Parts: sequence; structure tokens; C-alpha cells
Amino acid sequence: MSESQIHTIKEIAQRISKEDDRRNKLAHTIDELLGERQEVLVAYVELAALEASDAPLDDMLTKLKRFNQKLVDYAALGHFEIYQRIMDGKERRESIKEIASEIYPIISRTTDFFVEFNDKYEGADGRDSITPLSEDLSLIGESMASRIEKEDKLLREMSDQVLMHKDN
Repeated sequence: MSESQIHTIKEIAQRISKEDDRRNKLAHTIDELLGERQEVLVAYVELAALEASDAPLDDMLTKLKRFNQKLVDYAALGHFEIYQRIMDGKERRESIKEIASEIYPIISRTTDFFVEFNDKYEGADGRDSITPLSEDLSLIGESMASRIEKEDKLLREMSDQVLMHKDN
């Protein structure tokens, strides 16, 4: 084997390795996003249950703070690790770009709404500051359901693409 053939084989192996690393990172990011989503849903249910039960104010504020943190973490992970990458043109797969362009307006609106909710309740320190919480939690629940439905469509396509390449 000539030196140039060996060099070509090494370059091909490096490209394959880089592609595998990219797919592994994507699979990890999807898993991480789903984990964050699960945590925010649990925090949501815990907060809604407390809110409905007239729990002590300190308990409500603690659960609200935890929920806000989980909500912001979840929204940020999705926005910066998945959607921003696609919107910046770093995604090559057409099927994923098509789905992303279809769902991105909804994802963006829900992200903005989540940030507004966080800003509204971040400094909550008394009953007066959480008076509209019940109605706002209902709206957050609706927004999360809408986001999850659209997000799952994209994540399913991304996962299928990763699995398809692993099988080849």
C-alpha cells in the first residue's frame, strides 16, 4: 500500500469518527432534553398540587422556585442545543430542517412564554405576588403540551436519523 493510500484511509477514518462523535453527541443531547422535560413535568405537577391544596406559603414559594429553574433549564437546553443549531444552518438533513422550520415558531413562542412566567414569579415572596398563579399554571400547562407535541415530532426524526446511520 502506498503512502498516499494510507493517508487517504486515515482521512476517511477520521471523518467517520467525527461523524460518529456528532451522532453520539446528538443522541446524548436528545436524552438530556427528555430528562429535563421529565423533571419540569414533575416539578409542574408538584407545584400544581400544592397550589390546589392551599399549602403553606413557604412550601409554595420553594416549589415555585424549583419549577421556574427546571422550566428555564429545559427551555434553554432545547433552544441552544437543538433549535439554534438548526436555525443557524448547521443541520444538513433536509427532513429535520423542514420539521424545524414548521415547529420553530411554536417553540419560540413557548420559550418566550416560559421566560415571561419565570420573570413574573422569580422574585415571588408573598401571597400577593402569587395570586394569579393558578391561571398562569394552566396556561403554562397548555404551552408545555403544545411544545412537547411539536418537539416530539422533531426529536423522533432526529432519533430515527441517528439510528438509521448506526444500523449502516
